[in-house]
Amino acid sequence: MTLESPTVDALDLRLLAALEVDGRAPFSRIGAVLGVSDQTVARRYRRLCAEAGLRVVAVRDAQRLGQDQWTLRLRCAPDGAEPIAQALARRPDTNWIGLASGGTEIVCMTRPRSPGDHDDLLLGKLPRTPRLVEIRAHQFLHRFFGGPTGWASKFGVLTDDETAALRPGPVATTGPARIDPEDEPLVAALERDGRAAYPELQRATGRSESAVKRRLSGLLASGAVYIDVEYHKEIVGHHRAAALWITAEPARLQNVGEALATHDEVAYAAATAGPSNIFVTVVVRDTAHLYAYLSRTIGSLDGVRHVETTPYLRSVKQLTYPQSR
Repeated sequence: MTLESPTVDALDLRLLAALEVDGRAPFSRIGAVLGVSDQTVARRYRRLCAEAGLRVVAVRDAQRLGQDQWTLRLRCAPDGAEPIAQALARRPDTNWIGLASGGTEIVCMTRPRSPGDHDDLLLGKLPRTPRLVEIRAHQFLHRFFGGPTGWASKFGVLTDDETAALRPGPVATTGPARIDPEDEPLVAALERDGRAAYPELQRATGRSESAVKRRLSGLLASGAVYIDVEYHKEIVGHHRAAALWITAEPARLQNVGEALATHDEVAYAAATAGPSNIFVTVVVRDTAHLYAYLSRTIGSLDGVRHVETTPYLRSVKQLTYPQSR
């Protein structure tokens, strides 16, 4: 991937990629892998937080937890999109919201934690929302790329050995991925700050530090939660993003999804139910880059029947809300 940015350098990119491998890694370990001091890592981290909107937070993995995940396409009157998007962003069960189509459409990813949450949103609140013209709901069926594997992994700035050195050690787990009721205070604290120190997590949960360490290791190892990073993609020279609603031949669905996962531009890709069967988020440098990607890369992909492109005007919510701007 070619990255052009006047605001970040190679070390910043390596730090972002390192945090994506292990967002809770101590600065001393990150520094040792990157070949700089822990003070340098801390200084760069603080600057990226202040200037690039960097946040490290825990995310519940709906796929591993066996929970439904949906993308909503909401068509609105022009003066209704912004307040509706802001209201959705305040909900804890939304994790990505973008204004699209010149500000007349909202694309929203939801992770309802119960069937009641899903029904409340789709059957209760949204249909009664003024200025909302149309609702389309696409259920995710299978993730090809995204989630625990983030877009920074495509920077190509870490070697395989560096990536291996950053990964936490293996932890033995038993049983399926799950978040028990007594885990909620721990997960909630990490959703606010994925790098929260153990004494802070101890105060938030009322557990001993050893119990917190043990349970957090289990949650991460099982895949029930993962530590993710958000930041403004503009800092790495990618100023445009778009949603692609792809219809692939059923027999080629898996092959198309796997091919999309390898594309540098793809930040997220999943098979969905609905009129199209693959949803993709792409991040590109500019509109010329988007055109080249659609006409050359997607256009030559065997099995793709149709592509609808929805350029984003701006993002309202990534993983956290509100965002610093």
